Amino acid sequence: MAGRSARFLSGYSHRSPFVPLKQYLKVFSFEEPQHIRCLSTTKQLDVKFYDCPVEAVKDIPDGAKLLVGGFGLCGIPENLIDALVKTGVKDITAVSNNAGVGNFGLGKLLQTRQIKRMISSYVGENPVFEKQYLSGELEVELTPQGTLAERIRAGGAGIPAFFTATAFGTLVHEGGAPIKYNPDGSVAIASKPRESRDFNGRHYIMEDGITGDFALIKAWKADRAGNLIFRKTARNFNPAMCRAAKTTIAEVEEILDIGEIDPESVHVPSIYVHRVIKGEKFEKRIEKLTLLREEGTVHSNSPAEKLRERIIRRAACEFRNEMYANLGIGIPMLASNFVPKDMILHLQSENGVLGLGPFPMEGQQDPDLINAGKETVTIVPGAAFFSSDDSFAMIRGGHIDLTILGAMQVSQYGDLANYMIPGKMVKGMGGAMDLVASHSAGTKVVVTMEHTAKGGTHKILPSCTLPLTGKNCVDMIITDMCVFDVSAEEGLCMVEIAEGVTVEDVVNSTACSFKVSPELKPMQQSQV
Repeated sequence: MAGRSARFLSGYSHRSPFVPLKQYLKVFSFEEPQHIRCLSTTKQLDVKFYDCPVEAVKDIPDGAKLLVGGFGLCGIPENLIDALVKTGVKDITAVSNNAGVGNFGLGKLLQTRQIKRMISSYVGENPVFEKQYLSGELEVELTPQGTLAERIRAGGAGIPAFFTATAFGTLVHEGGAPIKYNPDGSVAIASKPRESRDFNGRHYIMEDGITGDFALIKAWKADRAGNLIFRKTARNFNPAMCRAAKTTIAEVEEILDIGEIDPESVHVPSIYVHRVIKGEKFEKRIEKLTLLREEGTVHSNSPAEKLRERIIRRAACEFRNEMYANLGIGIPMLASNFVPKDMILHLQSENGVLGLGPFPMEGQQDPDLINAGKETVTIVPGAAFFSSDDSFAMIRGGHIDLTILGAMQVSQYGDLANYMIPGKMVKGMGGAMDLVASHSAGTKVVVTMEHTAKGGTHKILPSCTLPLTGKNCVDMIITDMCVFDVSAEEGLCMVEIAEGVTVEDVVNSTACSFKVSPELKPMQQSQV
């Protein structure tokens, strides 16, 4: 049987008349072909292998709904996206966490105006995306990142809807979020309200599962049966999208013979995969190359970056030995560089890694290993990689002890706003709504930010004026001036104050009232 494989009819029963094993294998064995046929009593499955990416996508029609894998530029199907540009397919509904950058990834399809609607969690730094959305050219359904991952996972599992605590009390729940603008800036299409229910004393909203006509995904390796494996954080949304599409097209770096992938190492089994192509070339562009100096400090080229480091040194004081913590996009990402050397800390990043380490030294960067801010990172011994839906199961399930994230505004009673200014600036909520919703599951939520915005505009307010990321979800605020403990019932209490700052300075820079702890202390700083 060397070099041969066998397939058996699934309807064969042990009660059938005895057939000698050698004869049975002879009937149902074959040499490995280019088209793998799985014999079944119910349905024939074919995994087809292509040499040309255009051939693999040429039957995708106008108006198709596409699930496109990747997180930022990590794990995106570069060659398949380029092929779509060539076919000219239009009016696409693209389900993808991000939309690439201006001239790479899905950004190419935005530039050619082939996308009609995006279902995404984070616009990020794509000016084309933001401009088309705000001008009314592009429809955008902003969805919390964890909810997006779970909607796709549920769709692939045949689950039409589910309840989640994420986004309760926000525009996602209450409706009215702008999906499409008119040219004059008014809202042409607004989101609809979600059904809500309470379970065991917690508030939840209902979300629909997502399926697609085609999934365009990037895997590391495939075998001739169609089994897939992924590499590091390039896994992200790709596995769930494989399962949720009628037709999955996988772009891979290497194609192996059957048997060369250990069955226990398969991330996505062949039943979910319909077409495979080996990519001609992979640029694997790094969106944010971030490096560590030899002495262990982050490159700091501006006063703003130095200020971020000072704030995050205080945030690092919240770490405890053996704690599981998540670091949000922005200032909190610096925390991994200020973990005390004698402390074991498990840093989780929502794009699919547990055991996050410092930024890499020059030459050690890996485009398949990034954090949720799309920055290059390293991992520590004992780390693990997983998919986006698994990552947010950790978060929503209350398995993370601490989350640190940035903010545009925080209210007196712990409401948070950090993802959009309607009609002006849209970045998307990313994973923030999921992270702060875990507050009700026992996760401590810490906000790090500059105390005021440019021009001295207040950011700590009686109530947020921007769309909410979460209600009554913040436990602590760390700024360049002080540290506040936050209570949903009693409001703010200043417990630490920075060197050179007076209580009067804090009062003048804060728009709401607050208490001052009788045990007010100097602001702590990690000395790593």
